[in-house]
Amino acid sequence: MPLLELRDLTVSYGRIEAVRGISIVVEEGELVTLIGANGAGKTTTMRAISGIRPLSRGSVWFDGADISKMKAHERVLAGIVQAPEGRGVFPGMTVLENLEMGAYARVFPTKAEHDATLGRVFELFPRLEERRSQVGGTLSGGEQQMLAIGRALMARPRLLLLDEPSMGLAPMIIQQIFRIITEINQAGTTILLVEQNAQQALSRSDRAYILETGEVVTTGSGKELLVDPAVKQAYLGVA
Repeated sequence: MPLLELRDLTVSYGRIEAVRGISIVVEEGELVTLIGANGAGKTTTMRAISGIRPLSRGSVWFDGADISKMKAHERVLAGIVQAPEGRGVFPGMTVLENLEMGAYARVFPTKAEHDATLGRVFELFPRLEERRSQVGGTLSGGEQQMLAIGRALMARPRLLLLDEPSMGLAPMIIQQIFRIITEINQAGTTILLVEQNAQQALSRSDRAYILETGEVVTTGSGKELLVDPAVKQAYLGVA
């Protein structure tokens, strides 16, 4: 049984269908990537999974249950947590306050468990511990991305949705972010990733889906798509 399954998912903005009848499966423990040009429907798909955008047709299944009508905050409680495109940190709050906002929906049985979760975030992102009292709006772009992911991890997700985590970052920081994403996945968190850096994403993915104008046009393992001539030409800049 897949952890996440999208069945004939269609999402519209008025009369425009941004996502048109896609079906996607994410197995527990996998790192799965959605790749496509701007406007392909990747972010809309993520918003539909997290409950931010209503469905026009189809369904979202999580851990064997149809959650299509479940509200966004209820999906967080169920284990689906998103680090959004653009990071969305609270600029006037400190790093620590931002992280605590991520834990708002998670009732920790003990303070020790809460502290262990926070400690794990600081272990993954030592820069955040160094800047725990600094307000989020004064962090660099890379630090804000670390904070967005760390905030999501404070909710102890079973499925972590990452939307364009490398956007606007320097190459060295991109490498660091992707190493940490791999480490999070290898520690047991299932990840669905939207990413325009196809080389980095495919090289680390169990499977990937290529979206064009709201439809899935190609799917396969990350390794298969890395050597697919059409994918190389369209997304890897290789003729």
